[in-house]
Amino acid sequence: MDFRPQKKLGFGMMRLPLNDKSDSGNVNVDLVCQMVDTFIERGFTYFDTAWMYNSFKSECVVKEALSSRHDRSTYTLATKLHAGFINSKEDRDKIFNEQLSKTGVEYFDYYLLHGIDEGLLKKYEEYDCFSWIIDKKEKGLVKHIGFSFHDTPELLDQILTKHPEMEFVQLQINYLDWNSEWIRSMENYKVTVLHQKPCIVMEPVKGGTLAKVPEEAEKLFKEADPSMSIPSWAIRFAASLDNVMVVLSGMSDLEQLKDNTSYMQDFKPLSEEEVALCGKVAGIINSQIAVPCTACHYCTEGCPMSICIPEYFSLYNEDMRENLEEKGWTVNFSNYRALNNKHGKASDCIECGQCEGVCPQHLPIIKLLKDVAAHYERSH
Repeated sequence: MDFRPQKKLGFGMMRLPLNDKSDSGNVNVDLVCQMVDTFIERGFTYFDTAWMYNSFKSECVVKEALSSRHDRSTYTLATKLHAGFINSKEDRDKIFNEQLSKTGVEYFDYYLLHGIDEGLLKKYEEYDCFSWIIDKKEKGLVKHIGFSFHDTPELLDQILTKHPEMEFVQLQINYLDWNSEWIRSMENYKVTVLHQKPCIVMEPVKGGTLAKVPEEAEKLFKEADPSMSIPSWAIRFAASLDNVMVVLSGMSDLEQLKDNTSYMQDFKPLSEEEVALCGKVAGIINSQIAVPCTACHYCTEGCPMSICIPEYFSLYNEDMRENLEEKGWTVNFSNYRALNNKHGKASDCIECGQCEGVCPQHLPIIKLLKDVAAHYERSH
């Protein structure tokens, strides 16, 4: 059965606009309503949320901005069960039923086991989540079942071989990670092709990294096509893959949404030359990036010291691109201190390791926080 959406752009409700940038749960619902309306008016239908997004508020915003305001036939909705929040078989239904209530729908079009890697897979199997999700589909509470994935192509092949009932896979794919030895986007994508499972793309702009590229890279894109925005190259790279069903973009303001929908309404795949250009830009970016964090915030929800890890990494990445020997100081030292007023410092890390256990990028967060602390907490 072909269940692919008409258009290849999906609204990822993970990085919603905020009233207070230091509080991911304080969502600007009025602005989200405008964005949802514009998205649907332009012919797009796919919305993606999850249990923990925006400090567990994203699914509530779905109800306020989408399901209570638009006819159910005008959109499709995806959400997910994350193993980090279940400790019994009873927890599966407890969360699922609350998700129905929070989102205000009677069924989900797409339901995913969230963020599978080798560690979480053991928990999903321990609580028989694959059979559980099949049961939800048989009861009509879910239309299509699948999972998002953050691990090796070898493990992905094992899962799809063991569970052919899974209908789709959600993968991190972008031109920066396409040939990454850690993320292995291309290899994982090829596994979905082998198993004939449509692919949903997450992190096409890598948490904003590919929306603001180094000047040298930006110049190459603008010379190739001055009419296209920088992030459009990342979205279109992922959407150009034949087996991709939809590309999720975590849009944070109306301008981002208008830009994305403008070129995805009548989408045209990149040429071979344009794909090669993306690869060249990836080489430039990889030579300059210090911490490949996507700002998913999975690491912050359980941090006992309330350290705003992605925000610190973002500041650190900016500074690592500067000529610090020449400048000595940047505005990010002030930005770091401002964040300290509401969050723990990088040096407050107690090395409990919970952040590293949930990081989809498998980053050595404890070590990296020490680097951040050494950089920003030295005296000037």
